[in-house]
Amino acid sequence: MNISPYEHGNIFNKDPLRPRKLLLNKKEINKLIGMTTLKGYTLIPTKIYFKGNFVKLELAIAKGKKLFDKREDLKKKEAQRKIDRYIKEVNK
Repeated sequence: MNISPYEHGNIFNKDPLRPRKLLLNKKEINKLIGMTTLKGYTLIPTKIYFKGNFVKLELAIAKGKKLFDKREDLKKKEAQRKIDRYIKEVNK
């Protein structure tokens, strides 16, 4: 994770790209690695907290959409755009 250095800091700022520890049990790390090696799954940070010198990160495992799901969403978005355009035109 890249945490940019404090702008008003001094020469003692930490390297933003330094390696950081992941504070999880070995079993939890192996579970995350196992899930991300499956096809279509990825690890996504959902929330970030700063507490003193520590940064807490909430992680989630997510599955990507299938092609037919994407097409369905595009159709819904296009239909909603048409409805919005029509309502805007009528209200003129």
